[in-house]
Amino acid sequence: MSYSEEMGKKLNELLEKNYDAEAGYKKAAEKVKNAALKSYLLSRAQDRYDFGHELKAELKGFGQEPDKGTSLAGDAHRLWMDLKTALSSDKDEAVLEEAIRGEKAALEEYNAIIEDTELPTSTATILATQRNSVKMALNEAKALEVTA
Repeated sequence: MSYSEEMGKKLNELLEKNYDAEAGYKKAAEKVKNAALKSYLLSRAQDRYDFGHELKAELKGFGQEPDKGTSLAGDAHRLWMDLKTALSSDKDEAVLEEAIRGEKAALEEYNAIIEDTELPTSTATILATQRNSVKMALNEAKALEVTA
């Protein structure tokens, strides 16, 4: 496997996770009552949509074909969240806890790819910017947790 194919595989995995996150945030926004939390979730969905377009462009730059759509694991996770929030007495809190968990996982995924010292400059810049946005979103979610 050439470096371009290997990088394409990593970026496609990240792209798929961003699709999953976008869909999850949109679905979660439908379930919450707190206006600040709804705004946060919709903003995160837009971020992930934007991240996806940036990753697709980078993949095409590597001559790779971008994946399309969410993953089966992401679809299953959204079903689990539907059940969890349906059973929870505080749906907003359950959704926020899951958003925090998801942002922490995303940070780890971005950091793992960024650790590759052979990343092309364009890829490293895109990933660092996206990772920093995820980190700010995590901090924002934690602040919402305190006020919720």
